[in-house]
Amino acid sequence: MNRIMRFTDWLWGYPIIILLLITSIFLTIYLNFVQFRHFIYILIQTFGRFNKEAKGEGTITPKQALTSALSSTVGAANIVGVPTAIMMGGPGALFWMLVIAFLGMALKFSENVLGIAYREKNKKGEFVGGPTYYMYKGFKNKKLGKTFAYVFAFIFMVEIIASVMVQGNSVTANIKDSFHINPLISGIVIAMLTALVVIGGVKSIANVTEKLVPIMVGLYLILGFIIIVINFQAIPGTIGLIFKEAFYPTSVAGGGIGAALASTMRWGFARGVYSNEAGLGSSPIAHAAAKTDHPVRQAFWGIAEIIVDTVLICTTTGLVVLLSGVWKEGGAKAHSSALTARAYHEVFGSWGSTLITLSMFFFVFSTLIVVIFYGSRMAEFLFGIPGGWALKGIYTIAIILGAIGVGKQLWDLLDLALACLLIPNVIAVLILSPKVKQLYQDFFRNYYEK
Repeated sequence: MNRIMRFTDWLWGYPIIILLLITSIFLTIYLNFVQFRHFIYILIQTFGRFNKEAKGEGTITPKQALTSALSSTVGAANIVGVPTAIMMGGPGALFWMLVIAFLGMALKFSENVLGIAYREKNKKGEFVGGPTYYMYKGFKNKKLGKTFAYVFAFIFMVEIIASVMVQGNSVTANIKDSFHINPLISGIVIAMLTALVVIGGVKSIANVTEKLVPIMVGLYLILGFIIIVINFQAIPGTIGLIFKEAFYPTSVAGGGIGAALASTMRWGFARGVYSNEAGLGSSPIAHAAAKTDHPVRQAFWGIAEIIVDTVLICTTTGLVVLLSGVWKEGGAKAHSSALTARAYHEVFGSWGSTLITLSMFFFVFSTLIVVIFYGSRMAEFLFGIPGGWALKGIYTIAIILGAIGVGKQLWDLLDLALACLLIPNVIAVLILSPKVKQLYQDFFRNYYEK
């Protein structure tokens, strides 16, 4: 197990970061810098039409697809992961987190274009899509595409079991610390609430996330903004520190400026990727169900996803931690998970810690219902609709098992499983990138609205 953990740590270090960085840069150039050239247009097409009726076919609205996808990406990583990056890589990690976010927009855009381009209807009349479909239907070598699709679906389906265990444990442990509630009891309650939502299918999930996500994200951002305003005098110095440490970081023990810079970039990139999930192939599963008249129009919502998740939420967390000064109060990785709560506690008192606990609950709950939906779609792809129903039951039980600490040996394999999803998906996106460019050009020739 130790060898597997060391290999996973190495894999999620420079190999995957370099793969995603090169892929994101290639797609950014190949697609004519779509996320930069059309940034304002994308904002108008997404947030500017947040409550407007969409054209075209689909099962849920574009807004519901966005909030469903955000439910998966907005989670504990936004609260815990950012302070970890700052503690391990220094304040400059926040800069590199934003760099990979903007470059990763091209990758997430491409995933979603393909997810919608190759989607189809299942036996219930719902639109389904994602990596399994564009691998299976898009590859010219059908045998290779079929192999990629089946392996991806199986790994994703199994990975969700470990994922819901981790999520269940993290939120019940947080509830126990704050409210002294037995993890078994809170685990059962969370599992029941999750089951009530996921049994209703994609429309039920979309209806819940449509209402839940704007509230939980809005509340977190408003409270974070209050802390930033309270510490407004420190803003210029903090911004200067971020840029300085991004290029000239403080030397780490046993290494010079080169080692420090590599560490800063590594942690910034890693936490950014982990947060917004660009390249993992999860986002297209949600967006494939959306009503749209063109794959590119809906793929703009994938870019909006990163704007909310990384540019807004992660940046807010980073600034709160840096401006409040709590990041200076300890250098150990073990303390980084408590930094956000400490920053909120200093401003809002005991209510601050409670609010972070509630945010964690809603972030994790929304993540649970969506990742279970993702996993059931994988089971449906492999075994049909009955397989999807069976997996929903297994996932619900896994929440309770995770809450009481069962299966901890599986948790170390979670990162390895995610890598096993990311690598084939990124390869598939690169192989099918000509299709993305063709649809991109078609949209701006025939569907572009000035």
